[in-house]
Amino acid sequence: MAATATGVGQPFISRLDSLDLHGLRGEYAGHGSFLYVEDFLPADITAQLIAAAAAVEGSINRNYLPGHKQGGSVSRYAIDKQAPVIAELYRSTALLAWLEQLTGERLQLSPPDDPHAYALYFYTKPGDHIGWHYDTSYYAGRRYTLLLGVIDDSSCRLDYQLHTRKKAASVVSGSIKIPPGGLVVFDGDAVRHRITPSQPGETRVSLTFEYVTDPHMHPWWRLISNMKDAFAYFGFRQVFHRLTGRGE
Repeated sequence: MAATATGVGQPFISRLDSLDLHGLRGEYAGHGSFLYVEDFLPADITAQLIAAAAAVEGSINRNYLPGHKQGGSVSRYAIDKQAPVIAELYRSTALLAWLEQLTGERLQLSPPDDPHAYALYFYTKPGDHIGWHYDTSYYAGRRYTLLLGVIDDSSCRLDYQLHTRKKAASVVSGSIKIPPGGLVVFDGDAVRHRITPSQPGETRVSLTFEYVTDPHMHPWWRLISNMKDAFAYFGFRQVFHRLTGRGE
């Protein structure tokens, strides 16, 4: 792989080079734009992500939507200040090149005003979960989700359903646990999924990256997206104060 990584070093590039991209690409396509790799990240990067999760604990926004979700979230804005290693990994040119080869898409970073571009999610209280949903794209193009395991001392599982939006296709259901350093990548509009509820005394932390094929978004959809993020994820302080220059 000719591309270089920004801030994450040669071990990460070597790890990407060691993966059977041809085989993984076939698996991804066969699963309807969904792939799970159990040991994706090198141990040193996983350790940095665990440290990053600890660094942002003071910025966790707890949210609760009856019947749909409960948990804690930290947006890219707080991450940029307290755990910049995450942004470095997100912007890795080696990672982006690998994803483009996997998906067959020309991918771009999410715009700077998207709090979901990279975010941490904390399941630390009994009942923390998120119900069945798609990662709906409000962009002009498609949006791809990377889900990386950071901490998992829990019984939480990622349940998923494949081929739900393909005519005459049989829906395939599955359920996995994502260990620290594990990866799931999928087309957000193609895979229906949920995280099952955590139990007392459990901790689960995951990291998501979002990449797009077209970063343009109509101002009306941007407002809707920001309102959703403020109510359901990061709170008005992280979303709107940052946009008006009055961030934390």
